[in-house]
Amino acid sequence: MTDINKILDIKPNNVKPSQGKVLISEPFMFDYYFKRAVILLAEYNKEGAFGIILNKLLHSKLNDIVTGFPTIDADLYIGGPVSTDKLFYIHKFGDLVPDSTEIIDGIYWGGDIEAIKELISINKITSDDIRFFIGYSGWSPNQLEGELESNSWVVTRTDVKEVLKAKADKVWNKIVLSLGEDYAHWVNFPVDPNLN
Repeated sequence: MTDINKILDIKPNNVKPSQGKVLISEPFMFDYYFKRAVILLAEYNKEGAFGIILNKLLHSKLNDIVTGFPTIDADLYIGGPVSTDKLFYIHKFGDLVPDSTEIIDGIYWGGDIEAIKELISINKITSDDIRFFIGYSGWSPNQLEGELESNSWVVTRTDVKEVLKAKADKVWNKIVLSLGEDYAHWVNFPVDPNLN
């Protein structure tokens, strides 16, 4: 059996997971949700971790899927395999949205949905200010650490604001290349080796 770590030639990057950091999946992870995923960690502590996949764009707009929501030209993303019947969001309006939590400077998680709807209704929030997700990604205590030890993920301090501006289908490659020459060869691995 081939050692996947030798193929990937993984070098430890010594960045530890924490709130606001980004997880990059290794190129041979073929899980539907996590294949070439870029995940923003919204919370990380002794009770586990949760985050949202930033680069899994659905081919439907928010208003096509979610009823009872004010009209906004917003894309909808797959946030992960947990609670896929619920809507989650990150935004830039922590001071205007009660109960939202700052993940990193200027990026907030959740908060009062009625406040979000009101801000959209009065055109205070546009699709540039908020991103919507169906589901989220979660790890029980020590689960993520085990996956990091098996080299399923690389942790990075990537600028999340820049990630949010980039095209979803280009984000994984862009971040992998930013990790340097130890990881640059990852982008050359085929998305589906069976088609190679």
